[in-house]
Order: sequence, then C-alpha cells, then structure tokens
Amino acid sequence: MQIRTQRLNLRPLDHSDAAAMSLLAGDFDVACMTGTIPHPYSETAARAWVDRVGQGEEGVVFAVTRDGRLIGCSGYMPMDADHAELGYWIGKPYWGAGYATEAVRAVIAHAFDTHGFTYIRAGHFVDNSGSQRVLGKLGFTSEGEETRDCVARGEQVACLTYRLERARAATALQHP
Repeated sequence: MQIRTQRLNLRPLDHSDAAAMSLLAGDFDVACMTGTIPHPYSETAARAWVDRVGQGEEGVVFAVTRDGRLIGCSGYMPMDADHAELGYWIGKPYWGAGYATEAVRAVIAHAFDTHGFTYIRAGHFVDNSGSQRVLGKLGFTSEGEETRDCVARGEQVACLTYRLERARAATALQHP
C-alpha cells in the first residue's frame, strides 16, 4: 500500500531504510521526543524494528519519503475496533517544512477509511511544541496529561494527550 501526497510518498518500510532510520531517528533531538526509539539507535536495531513492523507487531507503519529519500515514519496502532494510537517522527533536517502535518494527515485519513475507527488518539511530550502544532492543525482536541516512558531519555515524561473524532476529522483533514 502506498499513499501519495502533494510532496511525499508513504510506503511500506524496507530493510534498505534501516541505515537512514538509525541516523535520523537516532538523533537525540528526534529520539527524545518519542516513547520507544532508543539513543543511540543502531542500524541493527532499526532493521529488527522493520522486521517487527513487517510481521504486524507494531501496527500500521509507513516510511515517509521525499524524492525517494526516507525522511521519517508515521503510523498507528489499532487499540480496539473503535480507536487507534497515532505515532510519527520526522528527521531533524526536515523539520519546519510541514512534512509531519502532510504525512500525518494522510495516515489519519487512511486509518479512518480503512478501519472505520470512531476516533484516533495521539500524544506528545510537554516539551514538544512541534508536535503540538501538528496535532492542532489536524483538529485534535486536548484530552489531558499523563506520564509516559521515554526510552531515549531513560525516564518518564509528562505527555499531553489528544483525540480526533471521525466526524471532526472529515472537516479538519480537508484543509492542507
């Protein structure tokens, strides 16, 4: 399955992505904003994660590419028939260009269309203002705050949580 947006191609992950993934996602500034990416992040660990994705253990994950180059990943984990949890990261050299918003918009539309979820949840650590902007642009509304593990930081971190209802997504996702 591939999804094309105005500037991006979202496609299945491949072992050939592991080297770029370990460099981009392994950058501490990226890894410390995710719950599960370690720092440092070896190519071997990235390849093992790609294997788990291929076996369906990590939910639905897309490689986000621009001009044939991996710039990040985005996907979701179905939690039950009603909802999924969204996840994404974009490599630091690509921050500030709207790629996260563009990729996540496409992934959310795919999740709602493919699975018929009622809503999608997402969260970001309190010090991740970039993700706060992305989720706001896509129509997510605040749910609250909780504590989540951050492997790269080696500690638990306050996380703001959000929810996007299917009905609200229909309107919010139309406006790029």
